[in-house]
Amino acid sequence: MPSHPSGTTSDGAPGARNVRGGVADGAGAAASSGRAWREGAADRRGQVRAQSDVWQTSLTSIGANKILLRGYPLDEMMGRLGFAEAVYLLLMGELPTPAIGRMLNAVLVSSLDHGVTPPSTLAARNVATSGAPLKDSVAAGILAFGPHHGGDIESCMRFLDGGLSMMRSGTPLQQAADGLVLECIGRNEVPPGFGHRFHTRDPRAARLFQMALELELEGEHVRLLRAIERALQAHEEHFERPMPVNVDGAIAAVCADLGFAYELGNAVFLISRLPGLIAHAYEERSRQTPMRQIDPKDHDYDGARERRLPEGRT
Repeated sequence: MPSHPSGTTSDGAPGARNVRGGVADGAGAAASSGRAWREGAADRRGQVRAQSDVWQTSLTSIGANKILLRGYPLDEMMGRLGFAEAVYLLLMGELPTPAIGRMLNAVLVSSLDHGVTPPSTLAARNVATSGAPLKDSVAAGILAFGPHHGGDIESCMRFLDGGLSMMRSGTPLQQAADGLVLECIGRNEVPPGFGHRFHTRDPRAARLFQMALELELEGEHVRLLRAIERALQAHEEHFERPMPVNVDGAIAAVCADLGFAYELGNAVFLISRLPGLIAHAYEERSRQTPMRQIDPKDHDYDGARERRLPEGRT
């Protein structure tokens, strides 16, 4: 049975430079911007910095009766930009196109919560049952993110870029995917972004791929990820279980195609999961008895039955 150091699901700079409503930039341009930013950041880290009493930030300017976020008045953004679009602006420096805004919104929704079993959720509930404040409970959940939970997105982005380096040297797509899988098998590892404890087909990943295709944002990272999934199907006996793309892998590929830096891939997951941690910590404090021993196998769901979104919700 292979080890699973990075295949466990987590259950800036300008990207697209158009203002809202402008001509949509493709995923390739966004990814190119992201690569340029990463290379530039590496160069800046190696530079000798001049000593100064003043340090710089390019994020938010505060003046009397004025708040400018990346140059845009925050009060003008309110009611005109969705949360995902504002997050993109803050992290990447420019407004997203409508397509990129929809894509990032779907990414943020995809990891809102995954029940009571993830380590971060259990950490938040275990601190909450002690009577600790809500903020402390949520902080405990955030601190539970690591390479096997919440950190797989960055690992998968790096993994995919390794395959793309092979392709830029002339290796065909499927051959590069096969090579990456064989390397993982040789190290007795599960490729990052694949496999799941519960799902043999992760519905969140499938939806993100569908949206990337519909919004014309499917780029080289998504295409390579799908090729790796095909390559893994030929090696299911080695892994002793199905190896579908999980939501971490889908987020990694989408974020890489949009030009996000590696660390920001993990940050996107953190932003997404934060409301779920708040909800679990609040429910623990409000519904359960204090100082209880929490076993996720003992829980019983008593919420709403499955229901469909109302017509008109697109």
